[in-house]
Order: sequence, then structure tokens, then C-alpha cells
Amino acid sequence: MTEKTANQMTKRLNGKDLFNKYGILMVFLILFVLLTLITNTFFTSRNLINVLKQVSINGIISVGMMCVLLTGGIDLSVGSIVALSGIVATTFAHPGEYPVIVPIILGVLAGAACGVVNGTLVAFLNLPAFIATLGMLSVASGVALVLSKGRPISNLSEQFRYIGGGTILGLPILIYILAAVFLIGYLILSWTKFGRYLYAIGGNEDAAKASGLSVARIKLFVYMISGICAGLAGTVLASRINAGQPNSGEGYELDAIAAVVIGGTSLNGGIGKVSGTILGVLIVGVINNGMDLLNISSYYQKIVKGSIIVLAVLLDRITKNKNK
Repeated sequence: MTEKTANQMTKRLNGKDLFNKYGILMVFLILFVLLTLITNTFFTSRNLINVLKQVSINGIISVGMMCVLLTGGIDLSVGSIVALSGIVATTFAHPGEYPVIVPIILGVLAGAACGVVNGTLVAFLNLPAFIATLGMLSVASGVALVLSKGRPISNLSEQFRYIGGGTILGLPILIYILAAVFLIGYLILSWTKFGRYLYAIGGNEDAAKASGLSVARIKLFVYMISGICAGLAGTVLASRINAGQPNSGEGYELDAIAAVVIGGTSLNGGIGKVSGTILGVLIVGVINNGMDLLNISSYYQKIVKGSIIVLAVLLDRITKNKNK
């Protein structure tokens, strides 16, 4: 091998490493610049804040979804849990009945309970995650309809509505909640033993068991975390739309999976970063916002979202095969 050939190979490797590290950021920046050029309203402070508000619910869900995917699982029930938690929270959020902390806690606990059921089915009863969470999707949706009698729950207290509609220092409270969830997710995955355990289980579950990890218990906690995130998202969403809607979580599982996979988390587990998930959430949000600004039909938006997931998974497969 000549020195010239060696230098060319080194440059190719450096370019590949550069794309692996910053490819998602490049995609986000390209989308950002493109929408700025083709629309008059995208790059305005009002619209950018609106984008952050729109992605806040999906962002909260995506942190829990990422934890599940890191272990090699999946949670298809998060959308229904969002709806159920919103119904539970708004049931106790009427004016003059309970302090605002009560509906918040009960909404999150409803999500946590669903997550515990998912975790028990997957970790201790060895049901495939796809089947267990698909079942919970239907059950949670049905319970939400039963509790609400199929109607929206309205007449909410001002304190509860402030969560989704208030501002602090000019920024919506939703953005602060989203930032806090991302920060907690980053700290858990990057600085705790529990976070390292998730990567270990997703990388090689048999090796994790052989090293003494309680894989079943960890998986139970992972699905509970996903449920807690969905419960918080459902409570916040109900506050934002000023009602508990039994079908309000429809499609959120698709957005969350899309955001996490686009962000570089592998569906096979063991690979993923919170920073990538943040970018994935922003990319999905910017695409949704851009299609709205361009008056693209919601029917086509669903096609775009599904295509994005397929392309992201294909890219993940191609990258893994090349690295072998």
C-alpha cells in the first residue's frame, strides 16, 4: 500500500467518523436552513417558540422510549397512556377541589402503573415487548374511554391550566419541563450505574445476566420510566389543550419512535445518546412544523413520518453492517 493510498483511506475513515458523529446535526441544520429559505414565517421567534412547545410532549415521551429501546425493547402503548393519564389528571383538576399537585401526581402515577404492568409482562412473564405493549395500548385506550364516558373532561382549574399555558421569563413552562426531563435523562444514562446497565443489557443480555445483573428487575424499571414519562406528557398535554381527551395521545408512539431512532438509538439496543434524541425530537418537530407552514395535507404527513422511520432503521442497519 502506497503512502498516497493510505492517506486517502484515512481521509475516508475520518469523513465516515465525522458523519457518524455529526450527521444528525447536519440533517437538522440543512432542514432548518431549507425551511428558512422557502417559508417567510419559519425563522421567527414566535414560530420557533411554537416549535419548542409542539415538540415538548413528544420530547418527554421520547426520553422514556429511548430507555426502553436501549434494552432492546419497544413500547407501543405510550400514546394510549398519554390519553389515560390526561383523563385521570383532569378528573381531579376541577376548580376548588384539590391542590394542583394532586392531579399532577395522579396523572404520573397512572402512567407509572401502566409501565409496571408492561414491565411485569415483558421481564417476568417473558412476553415479547411488541405484544405486551400492544395489548396495553388497547387496554389503556379503553380505560380512558370508560373513565371519561367517551367525552372530553373540561372545566379545569386555573392553576392546572397554567402548567401548559403559562410562561416564566418569557418562555413557556412546557420548555422548562422538557429541558428538565432531558437533563434528568442525560444524568441517569451518563452518570449512573443504572444507565450503564441499560447499555449492557441492550449490548448483550446474556453477558449482562452472567455478570450478575438483575435483568428482569432493570427491565421492569425501564418500562416504568417509560410509563412515567408518558404519564407526565399526558398530564402536561391535558393542561395545554385545557381538557382531558380520551383520544389525545393518538400517534404519539409513532412520533416518539421516529424521534429516538432518527436520533441514533438502535432498535437492537445498546446504542444511543440523549443528545441524539434531542436532535431527533427537533427534526421531527421541524418537519411537522414545516409541512404545516407549507399547507401539506395531514394525510401526506403520516406518509412522511412512516417513511422517515423506515429510512432511519435502514440507515442503522447499513451502518452496523459496514462496521462489522
